Amino acid sequence: MNLNNNLKIAVFGGGCFWCTEAIFERFQGVVDVESGYSGGTIPDPAYEEVCGGATGHAEVIRITYDPAAIKYSTLLEIFFATHDPTTPNRQGADTGTQYRSVIFYADNEQKAAAEEYIRKLDASGEFDSPIVTELSPLKEFYRAEGYHQEYFRNNPEKGYCRSVIAPKVQKLLTSYGEMLKYAK
Repeated sequence: MNLNNNLKIAVFGGGCFWCTEAIFERFQGVVDVESGYSGGTIPDPAYEEVCGGATGHAEVIRITYDPAAIKYSTLLEIFFATHDPTTPNRQGADTGTQYRSVIFYADNEQKAAAEEYIRKLDASGEFDSPIVTELSPLKEFYRAEGYHQEYFRNNPEKGYCRSVIAPKVQKLLTSYGEMLKYAK
């Protein structure tokens, strides 16, 4: 899907959207990251509904990016490097279908790129188990409530941020430091 000024979007679910948002917003070429919900049957769901697991929605992020500055394949690399794509419906202590590993592709080009990347990862032996990341067409994206946006940036001292998100960000700094807009 193209946006104004040749910007594109990517929609990923890699567990808690606070974690994935805190990672992707730091990259050069990423213009915006929004936390939200996708993949379910309930229109415009609330956080409490999604957390209950009955909506079918996953916690996701919508990344608006400049493909001249960062490629979709690089976004895929970061996505797979910063969560466990081998555990169905679970990331760390977060369990349920709302925390599944999922890519909502905007077009056939994104679908083909994701399929190829998953094949390469499975063949590489990088993970002990097969990749279980779901690939689904992007139908709707529902923006999460305002307090979920930029959660880590606005709440760095909260327990979940310090114990779960901060280590992921630290790993990111080690692996991708040269590609980041900012480190903190």
